[in-house]
Amino acid sequence: MVRRRRCCKKCNKRFTTHERIELIPLAVIKKDERRESFNRDKIARGILKACEKRLISMLQIEQIAEEIEEKLKRSSSNEIKSHAIGQMVMNRLKTLDEIAYVRFVSVYRHFEDASSFVKETDRIKMVKK
Repeated sequence: MVRRRRCCKKCNKRFTTHERIELIPLAVIKKDERRESFNRDKIARGILKACEKRLISMLQIEQIAEEIEEKLKRSSSNEIKSHAIGQMVMNRLKTLDEIAYVRFVSVYRHFEDASSFVKETDRIKMVKK
């Protein structure tokens, strides 16, 4: 991201713009094989929802979303499966906050009952040991 200081030609007031270099647009391949334009805001919204009422700042959420977007742009393909994006989000949330991770996983993997939830929390405990 490029940050620029500019000056209005009419009133001479200074302001800042944030610019992103946009290369080839990324496409997301959904589970049903539909293709959709990549939207970084969707990632940020999903992370925000998982981090609700946790001590995680908006800056951290934006940084994760930006980091994932950059990884995707550096990848060799301009088409990415939604599953891969979800996995990237899960990996980042796992290191950031376990509660946010479990919340995200429970929605992403469509937990049907409490036993699925307990299995995931047990798996986290086993990894920590």
